[in-house]
Amino acid sequence: MPSLSVPLCAIICAFVLSAACSAPPQKEIDRAQQAIDSARAAGADQYAPEAYAAALSALQQSHEAVEQRDYRLALSRAVDASDRAQEAAAAAAENKARARRATEAAVNTVNAALMHLETRVKVAEQAHVPPRELAPARSTIKAAEAALQKARALLAAENYAAVNDAVSGLDKQIRSEIRVVDAATTLRTARRPARKR
Repeated sequence: MPSLSVPLCAIICAFVLSAACSAPPQKEIDRAQQAIDSARAAGADQYAPEAYAAALSALQQSHEAVEQRDYRLALSRAVDASDRAQEAAAAAAENKARARRATEAAVNTVNAALMHLETRVKVAEQAHVPPRELAPARSTIKAAEAALQKARALLAAENYAAVNDAVSGLDKQIRSEIRVVDAATTLRTARRPARKR
């Protein structure tokens, strides 16, 4: 009996497979399309472009196989598209979280530098550094405040690439102004005559 059941099982499997592959695998193609749509909604086109493109390519190959009536290949490519779309969605979530952390860190770095510059300008004012010497620093403070406001709005909208553009180079510029203001303050305090006792 067992020796008869093995060939019978093989014949049944072959029949099921051939029957399954006698029509387009529309259910699997639809499932793959839904997975791709979900991946796009998760930002895979931006945060996992290679995996997302591979999923699209596999789905396209599935459609082409249907046109050529190669339903077995169409099924295989549709399943592959679905798997790749799920991988793209997972990679997008991870890459998006990484991008958020990086942009938040960049915004915080610029904000800390800006606060330091504001403090140094106040010290310079107390040391009676002429306003014209502090004008570039004040201009930098104003520009940095506007850039940070824009960056925070972009961060809230999850547009991380634009956040990086908004704050790019600001930290370096602010730190350069801090050095200029500190030098002016040091020069001014060095010129003060010693008080008589």
